[in-house]
Amino acid sequence: MIDFENIFAITQKELRDARRNRWFLLYALAFAGLSLALAWMTLSGVGSGGLAGYGRTSASLINLILLIVPLMGLTLGALSLAGEREKGTLLYLMAQPITQMELLLGKFIGLALALMAAITMGFGLTAVLIAFSGGADSSTYLTLLVLACLLAVASLSVGYLISATVQRGATAVGLALFVWLILVFFGDLGLMGSALVMRLDVGQLFWLALLNPLQLFKIAAILDLRSNLEVLGPAGVYAYRTFGTRLLPLLVGLLLAWGVLPFVTAIQIFKRKGVL
Repeated sequence: MIDFENIFAITQKELRDARRNRWFLLYALAFAGLSLALAWMTLSGVGSGGLAGYGRTSASLINLILLIVPLMGLTLGALSLAGEREKGTLLYLMAQPITQMELLLGKFIGLALALMAAITMGFGLTAVLIAFSGGADSSTYLTLLVLACLLAVASLSVGYLISATVQRGATAVGLALFVWLILVFFGDLGLMGSALVMRLDVGQLFWLALLNPLQLFKIAAILDLRSNLEVLGPAGVYAYRTFGTRLLPLLVGLLLAWGVLPFVTAIQIFKRKGVL
């Protein structure tokens, strides 16, 4: 039987630890600062042609999110278990009257809330700047915030899996950075290279893109922003013609699966390996 009070206590602990984590604070400040800089440059670049508003700022933020948010989630997730195991605090926590499931759920929820708070802070400050500049129609901007939070949870889940697998914090962070590089460079350039080498057709190229949570986020964000995927070339046109209005729910569902499946796998590995 799961005790939700124990989960809440562990969640609070993770939120307090996140506030003291210098790397997390650096990521949060960097994301907020770069978001504001992008919004300011976008707004000032419009000139007499009118204000950019939320839509153009959302387009500018997509690439920033693709770089920073997965890095935040992967590194925080990677340190969550391996770092505490190395310091001995994980053994201390398990000596308390809590179960392994309560510990793992509490830590994951706490880190997920901390990540979403950092992302929301960056989006919120940028929204204030846009509002003061006369921006309107914020629905696309809010959808991008939700998609960014889903990407953060998916990245955290993968980092959590890495953390449950290895023993040392430094090893976990190294693996997290390696996975981040693979996911980032397995984007447009990686897919183009794979398509050329393996001679993939348009449909195979699209399904290959669905294996990468960063590409799931990118396709969903562009689809919400433009209501079509022509900017992504033949693969985007194929995806929109094949799935139509079902494409966005499919992408969101796959992002949710990336947030759940690695976490479930991490739980099984942690139960098998134990605290030490």
